[in-house]
Amino acid sequence: MHTLCTFKGQLLTCVNTIEAARPYRAGVATIALHESRREKGLEFLSAGFRPFFLLGAVWAAIAVPVWLAAYVHGYALPGALPAMTWHAHEMIYGYALAAVTGFLLTAIPNWTGRLPIRGLPLAALAALWLAGRIALLTSAWIGPQLAAAIDLSFLIVLMATVAREVTAAKSFHNLPVVATLGLLLAGNVLVHLHALDIAYTSALGNRIGIATLVLLISLIGGRIIPSFTRNWLAKNRPEIAVPASHDVLDTACLLVVVAALIAWVAQPASAASSALAIAGALAAAIRLSRWRGVATVREPLLVILHVGYGWVAVGLALLGLNGFFPWAPPGAPLHALTVGAIGTMTLAVMTRASLGHSGRPLAAGGGTIAIYALVTLAALLRVAAPLTVNVAEFTAFAGLAWSAAFGLFAILYSPILLGKKT
Repeated sequence: MHTLCTFKGQLLTCVNTIEAARPYRAGVATIALHESRREKGLEFLSAGFRPFFLLGAVWAAIAVPVWLAAYVHGYALPGALPAMTWHAHEMIYGYALAAVTGFLLTAIPNWTGRLPIRGLPLAALAALWLAGRIALLTSAWIGPQLAAAIDLSFLIVLMATVAREVTAAKSFHNLPVVATLGLLLAGNVLVHLHALDIAYTSALGNRIGIATLVLLISLIGGRIIPSFTRNWLAKNRPEIAVPASHDVLDTACLLVVVAALIAWVAQPASAASSALAIAGALAAAIRLSRWRGVATVREPLLVILHVGYGWVAVGLALLGLNGFFPWAPPGAPLHALTVGAIGTMTLAVMTRASLGHSGRPLAAGGGTIAIYALVTLAALLRVAAPLTVNVAEFTAFAGLAWSAAFGLFAILYSPILLGKKT
């Protein structure tokens, strides 16, 4: 309990920076960053969110059509992993990991007071992530051993980088972030063991990755959503009651969600895990109901955070109900957590952080609203696909909506991420 509360506290420090109007608050990191910009003039490599948000979005837009070609037309992918396993891996340890990396590297200076990772080291880290994507897609040619080494090296280097930053700053209370990356590394290793024909653990590895990402959404969302909502309501709708503060009930609900995720990872088909999933869904819904989401419909940048967290409750509920009353293949309710929760929340944070950390107003234009609508449509279509008589067609439409959402993000936000002035 103490470790969880400590982790939540340090995440609040980290995520509160998203509200900033400039990339960093005054201090050593701010001064050094602006000095480097004047000296080098290369803003794209001035903060972690810039290359990783852009590369991650482009990959999310490309990788799904690649998989859809294999799924709909039966094409074989030139990799050691089966197409379905590759698809899951690349969404978890490719796209989602890029989003997490961009977020963490941008936050590190704020909770360590050290200089940001920028310039050549940041470029090298981004290149290593990109090399992992190429290696996985071509592992049948270069060999699964080399592909695993390249792909896993990114997480190892990232863990070492984060550990170095927090220990050098004696910010030891932030070390749980390293442990979270360790969970992702462990899950990724299990997927590669399958590709190496050592152990058939790819499904377990992908479940670990999904559960870890949903845990991060639950932890971070439980802090930023009520905090941002409270600030917005105080300014724009002071007559509305503010979201409930973090209390014992909130912690208890979070622990139930954590228990549900652990049970699902360990025994996804058991009655106990199904029951815990339903309990976790109720707990997530209780948390969400206390955050005044209905009152935020006027602000797309805010309401999308509530929608994204709502998918956690929906996904857990569908997983649990499917365990007792099978209504679809297991992958169908799972996509409420992946396309719905992970896809929506990462896009919500990426758009908000890109605007705030580049000094732009926190306001969603028509293009940003279209991004949110497309990812929501993708989630709805993907979850509903197994209930239709045209499963392949609905799955393809869901994939196209997903790719359109991330492609539009890449197009609209590339000037911001590349550092072009307004």
